[in-house]
Amino acid sequence: MNTLAATLEPAAATLAGMLAHFTLLEPVFDAMPDVAFFIKDTGARYVLVNSTLASRCGFKEKGALLGKTAEDVFPRRFGRIYTAQDKAIISVGNPMLDQLELHLYPGRQPGWCLTCKQPLHDPQGLVVGLAGISRDLRADESSHPAYSKLAAAVQYIQDNYVQPLNLKQLAGMADMSVAQLERYCHKVFHLTPRQVLLKPRLDAATALLVTTDRVTDVAALCGYTDHSAFTRQFKATVGITPTEYRMLLHGSARS
Repeated sequence: MNTLAATLEPAAATLAGMLAHFTLLEPVFDAMPDVAFFIKDTGARYVLVNSTLASRCGFKEKGALLGKTAEDVFPRRFGRIYTAQDKAIISVGNPMLDQLELHLYPGRQPGWCLTCKQPLHDPQGLVVGLAGISRDLRADESSHPAYSKLAAAVQYIQDNYVQPLNLKQLAGMADMSVAQLERYCHKVFHLTPRQVLLKPRLDAATALLVTTDRVTDVAALCGYTDHSAFTRQFKATVGITPTEYRMLLHGSARS
C-alpha cells in the first residue's frame, strides 16, 4: 500500500463514522429551505448534502451530488473558487467563517449568502473532511430599510473590484454616512465594509492563481499596486500566501 492510500483510508473510515451521526440529522437539514448544508471528504467531494443544496445545483435527488465537487456542479465562475477554498481548508486546517458569497438560486437568479466551512478532524488531529453551511441573506426591506442600497453598492464592488474604492465612496453609493455603512453592513451582512470591499478581489485572485503565471500579475489584475499588500491580505484571509496556495492547487492536480 502506498503512502497516499495509507493516509486516505483511515481518513475515509473516520469520516464514515462521523457521517453515521450526521445522517441522523438529515431530516432537520432538509427542513431548512434557506440553508445549504454539506459534508465533503478530503478530495473536496460531497458525501452528504441537504435537499436545499441539491435543488440549488439543479438536481431532484440528493444522491446525484455525491462524489462530485463544487466545480462539477456550480457554474465555472463560482465552482472553481469553492473547490479551491475546500482544498485550502483541508490542506491547512483553518476554518472559513462568514464568507460573503453570491450564489445562483432557482431560476438562475443571483443572491447573497454567508458561508462557513469547518475542517473535520480525527482524534489525532488529521483533517478527514469538512462540514459547511451557506445561509441565505434575504433581509426584509421593512426590517432592513438599507438592504437594497447596500446590495446595489456590493454589486457595484463585484463589477468594479479592480478599481480603487474606499469606505467614503462606498457610503456615497449607498447614500449613507460611513458610520451608517459600518452599522448596516454588520447588521445585514454580518461583515465589515472593509471585508465587503476585499472579498471580490480575493475571489478573483483564487481563480487567477490557477492559470496566471506570476503572482505579481495576479495582484495587478485584482487591483493591487502593492504586491506585498496583496500577499498580506491574501494570507490573512485564506490562511496561506498566494504562492503557497498555487503550490497547493498544483499539488492537488498531480495527486
